[in-house]
Amino acid sequence: MMRAFRFGVQARGFEDAQQWREAARRAEDMGYDILSVPDHLDGGLSPMVALAFAAEATTTLKVGTLVLANDFRHPAVLAKEASTLDVLSEGRFELGIGAGWQSSDYQSTGIPLERPGVRIERLSEALAIIRGLLAGETVTFSGRYYSIEGLQGLPAPVRAGGPQLIVAGGSERVLRLAAQCADIVGVNPAMSAGVIDQRVGPSATLAATAAKIGWIRDEGADRFEDLELHTRVHVSSVTSDSSGLVGALAPVFGLEADQFLESPHILVGTVEELVDKLVRQREELGISYIGLGIESMDELAPVVARLAGT
Repeated sequence: MMRAFRFGVQARGFEDAQQWREAARRAEDMGYDILSVPDHLDGGLSPMVALAFAAEATTTLKVGTLVLANDFRHPAVLAKEASTLDVLSEGRFELGIGAGWQSSDYQSTGIPLERPGVRIERLSEALAIIRGLLAGETVTFSGRYYSIEGLQGLPAPVRAGGPQLIVAGGSERVLRLAAQCADIVGVNPAMSAGVIDQRVGPSATLAATAAKIGWIRDEGADRFEDLELHTRVHVSSVTSDSSGLVGALAPVFGLEADQFLESPHILVGTVEELVDKLVRQREELGISYIGLGIESMDELAPVVARLAGT
């Protein structure tokens, strides 16, 4: 059974509160399902505060983090913030979390950027705590990185079990972890270099994405049909002449032209071509949740109008 399409827009910041509220209202009016905020320390808005403003300005639009870096917050504090935002948004909050990746965030703050295995192990512990607290349980946990003693998850979220949880990443270990415990799996390129450059390309191809979904299916075999698959589109353009854009950008990502156009993280072509690509991608890979940058919100609106909810 294929899931219906839904689309989200991600934004980092605006000049003032009025612009931010208006952006949220426009996303809602244009049929986008969710407005999300990333989690970086080099600019933009603080995710939880910004999302509270967006939720207050809208009535049906979901709000979410895409995604929080686990290293920046204690899981007990994050669970409290998440349940509070879920209650105040009347159940419209979606919690996204990952192991952290952008090296500049760590360098500028002095937070140690430990090797991926350590960050992922810490994320695994944090997820166990967060899920328990968001389910309203009284949590006692003793791990290598966190220790919780008899803490009850309050306030109780609107949705039984807590807000929908998206765990995103590009490595096999993160995606297998997501398959075990998330509601939504964000299938990303591998960004172990700490920056987005030509080293990202090989893990952003159609074939690489199919392999990642194979890991998810293998690890979460007993719950795979219940998982929603998400991908973030990093380059998008509605155009009848894509050759110039492809020629300029494909080498930046270390890809050949055909690999660039086929990548699930790229949407370049006419409205019909993009609709066909997303439908085919859902049939072949199961990806139904598409994340876009807010700079593409207007341009991709005809695609959203055609596919959202179908």
